[in-house]
Amino acid sequence: MDSRDWVRDGLRALAGGVLSIALAVASLPLFVFFVLALALTPVWGLGFMLLPLATRLIRARADVARSLAGGFGVPIASPYRPRPEKGSVVGWRRYKWIVTDPATWRDFAWLLPGAIIGFALGVLSLIIPLYGLQGIVLLPLWIYLGTGWYGYGVTWPIHSVGEGFLSLPQGVLILAIGVALAPYLRRFDALFARLLLAPTRNAELSQRVTELTVTRADTVDAQAAELRRIERDLHDGAQARLVSLGMTIGLAEEMVDRDPDTARKLLAEAREVSSTALVELRHLVRGIHPPVLAERGLDGAVRALALNLRIPTNVDSSVEEIGRLDTPVESAAYFAIAEMLTNATMHSGATFAFVSIKRLGDTLLIEVGDDGHGGADRSKGTGLRGIERRLAAFDGTMAVSSPLGGPTIVTMELPCVLSSPRTMLSSGTD
Repeated sequence: MDSRDWVRDGLRALAGGVLSIALAVASLPLFVFFVLALALTPVWGLGFMLLPLATRLIRARADVARSLAGGFGVPIASPYRPRPEKGSVVGWRRYKWIVTDPATWRDFAWLLPGAIIGFALGVLSLIIPLYGLQGIVLLPLWIYLGTGWYGYGVTWPIHSVGEGFLSLPQGVLILAIGVALAPYLRRFDALFARLLLAPTRNAELSQRVTELTVTRADTVDAQAAELRRIERDLHDGAQARLVSLGMTIGLAEEMVDRDPDTARKLLAEAREVSSTALVELRHLVRGIHPPVLAERGLDGAVRALALNLRIPTNVDSSVEEIGRLDTPVESAAYFAIAEMLTNATMHSGATFAFVSIKRLGDTLLIEVGDDGHGGADRSKGTGLRGIERRLAAFDGTMAVSSPLGGPTIVTMELPCVLSSPRTMLSSGTD
């Protein structure tokens, strides 16, 4: 590791130690406030007003601990039950929602011991570097020369000027040890916090059921919208042309004996209409599942898509070397990439775009970016929300980084399973 990395991590951990001490001190009045709110519940209903406020403060304190733990490599998910529908969380219902949530009591159980351990580890992470810093500035020597007291102290015991100067290299070593040890102390504090602040197995299952319920509803809505689009395209496009084609052929049949020239013109017009209808049907099929995706897989389909864009687009993909993905996963990934590239060419003012497709374990990692003006926001358009819903159907996630002025980078993760290993293009000849 680069020396700058462990120094940076150590200094960040020292700052975390200072913050941990401050938060530990703040936890004590929160603990008292919560106990007081519980005790006053039978008294004039004061608990119905005080307990929600106390719980909100404790949850904010716990969320800070979860955030700090995530910064030191111990991610802790939020364990709280979803808030009931707006308008129903008043009075007794609000009180019941708070009291019956196991996370409320786990936060309370963590608050006092978490404060003690956080305070102790925070102080320990600071004492060692400060002790080393004391030796670096030769403080033992100056005190010894001024008072002679340091010769009897338990820290930096010196009995001569020579021993006093030795505090400098020792201080450098102890400071380095303290800086290197601080991240481990912060991580230990984070691991203890995870014991009580992380969701229980039942809470994780409950959250998972909630997520699946929302995902299923979104998927059903997306499928219904897709079916309506296909029906509309068929009705307004190919179906109308086929009806026109039938009418034109009928007129040609009536005119074939009386006016053969007109009949031939009608048949020529019918041929053009049939060709146009066939083109529209092909476009419609491509919108459902592009043939190039079925023939070449995700890698070839994305490269073909990039070649048809009006801006230079670099594709870096390694999935072709590994094997074909399952068809639904390929389709979801392809349309997500296509939507992002369309946004880059039509709305961002970009002059360059890139696509990166990699497989990490059982996860397909996709990055799509451009050098446009940025400002992409999933809350302001249906395109990004549609991609998010499409990925959510496969437990996929999407993160958007698009500051004003650019660049825009969209990172998508999609769980995937490889099908049979790919040995040749399916479009190869016999």
